[in-house]
Amino acid sequence: MIDVHFVPTPNGHKVSMALEEMGLEHRLIRYDMLKGDHLTPAFRRINPNARLPAIVDHAPSDGGDPFPVFESGAILVYLAEKSGKLMPAAPRRRSLAMQWLMWQMAGLGPMHGQAHHFIRYAPDGNPYAVERYTNEARRLLAVLNRRLRDAEYLAEEYSIADISAWPWVRAARVIGFEIAEFSHIKRWFDAISIRPAVVAGTSVANPALLSSLRVPLTAEQWSNLFGQNMLASAESEED
Repeated sequence: MIDVHFVPTPNGHKVSMALEEMGLEHRLIRYDMLKGDHLTPAFRRINPNARLPAIVDHAPSDGGDPFPVFESGAILVYLAEKSGKLMPAAPRRRSLAMQWLMWQMAGLGPMHGQAHHFIRYAPDGNPYAVERYTNEARRLLAVLNRRLRDAEYLAEEYSIADISAWPWVRAARVIGFEIAEFSHIKRWFDAISIRPAVVAGTSVANPALLSSLRVPLTAEQWSNLFGQNMLASAESEED
């Protein structure tokens, strides 16, 4: 059994999609980040970075104690190695899968995440930041579109690289990007969308308020996500 400490964000859906695709037994442990569920010492023992998702594998391959894994990209690699699925066997394709996974982790996710923050969460009056991250978000979609012009999937076969990118592409519509603008992404996106494991893995959705263009947060919710409560948790010596 694998426990998935989970919120239905793009990064959370990467993990739930992969687990469904791989057929690994798991359970979702839901967190409410608006309430600060992720800021506890207990969760920091699972993920010292106090971000979601994270997993705990209660039956690791080495037969040892339950093993926690944090960072969504690292989780995908761990699960691929555990299951023997969704990581190409051919060396060049394996390298391609790792390259595009790292691209997503270092580029597509963080840059789109910043675009979401400044468009949807930050106080009005940040035009430079909005333009900066919107332009970078579009540039990265263009990079992805060009790759998918040349290959059916990112590593030439369906892999954890595609799983890592797909939820972020889906979320791009919330910040004003239409997938139909990028014909090769649309072909890829639609093909993945109908996979039964993807439908099952994304069946848990965010509350409606977190899907809105401008997210209304109370002062306490803001503090839990971006402010003093978040910072105080990171600086706490309590374990």
